[in-house]
Amino acid sequence: MTTTAFISRKGMTRRSMLGAALGAGAGVPLTAVAGPAWAGPAAPAATRLILPAPTGPHRVGTVQLHLVDRSRPDDIAGPGHFRELMATIWYPARDVERYPVAPWMPAGALQAFLADAGFSDLAPLGPLTAGHVGAPVRRTDRRLPVVVFSHGAHSHQGDHTVMVQELASHGYAVVTVAHQYDTYTEFPDGRIAVPLRGTQAPTLPGDFAADLRFVLGCVEELAAGLNPDVDRRKLPAGLPGSLDPRRMGAFGWSKGATATACAMLADERIRAGLSLDGPMQMNPPLAGALERPFMMMSAVYTRATDPEAAAFWSQLRGWRLNLHAQGAVHFSYGDNEALFPQIAKLLGWSGQQLQDVIGSLDPDQAVKIQQAYPLAFFDEHLRQHPRHLLNGPSPAFPAVAFLP
Repeated sequence: MTTTAFISRKGMTRRSMLGAALGAGAGVPLTAVAGPAWAGPAAPAATRLILPAPTGPHRVGTVQLHLVDRSRPDDIAGPGHFRELMATIWYPARDVERYPVAPWMPAGALQAFLADAGFSDLAPLGPLTAGHVGAPVRRTDRRLPVVVFSHGAHSHQGDHTVMVQELASHGYAVVTVAHQYDTYTEFPDGRIAVPLRGTQAPTLPGDFAADLRFVLGCVEELAAGLNPDVDRRKLPAGLPGSLDPRRMGAFGWSKGATATACAMLADERIRAGLSLDGPMQMNPPLAGALERPFMMMSAVYTRATDPEAAAFWSQLRGWRLNLHAQGAVHFSYGDNEALFPQIAKLLGWSGQQLQDVIGSLDPDQAVKIQQAYPLAFFDEHLRQHPRHLLNGPSPAFPAVAFLP
């Protein structure tokens, strides 16, 4: 489940949007459906929410990194403190059987996230991922192409796990970033971070972009065989030296998509960029020609309705593509499409209530779109493996339109 990601500090919150959806129909309050209420004949007891399995040929490993950017003092944390981030690397793995699977979010962060979203009763149902914690990296004669991911506002680094583990299962190393002060995450010492509101925290798209560029440097350290984790925790076998810093891409959702564009304009190390319904709202506006490949997957923030998105598109001088999934809303690109239909059944939502949250795009089709198109894009531009899927409309994905 993701959160709203409007760049304006006056943007609608996830709580208010979901509240409006619930208020529009005969939804059952969360407090009335905890525990035994789910175990009746019409609603079998649920154990966990489920994420779809990745389709690639490789098993998936994952490891968390605790990172500190000593070039950026942290005024909120106080004197002597610097920008602190959690990041997670997902990668193709081998011999995964001895390694536990990772949760969608750390337990403490999940509890805080669900409480803010009004879904506290769902905490015991938090899904598991396909990633095996600490599993050894599957090494070949080539290093792994790398993609970094930036989440939306008031969200978390796991909110696009469907896409992330899909890429990893096809041979990518994917680094997800938890943008401090605008996310829910958990640090190794047990601290739970939540989004700060009503403060001048470093949570603008430009701050996210600076985080991405710092993480690129950490990728370069890993590629050189070094360990960027500030606690010097043990890395999975085979990870140092396995990443290819010459083949790095980036993608993000909403504010994270804007940050991806911002980082790509400033940093040539990002060879290809993908926006998932990015508003492209910056102050000052995004500016400068971009000659590297960029793909926009639009839902609400289309070029026809969002002047900033249209202006950014006009500055793309290289390979570019704008896709639009008919029936998609802002929440449609992400794990929402896999998780909310399950939640709707548990809570007795009407079809309209579910559609108000995730749009009218068929959820199964939405998941397949998320698995197919980002992979095709990065395969074509980081691996130089052309994919016919990007050449035009496909009968396998009738909802996806190619915008001129």
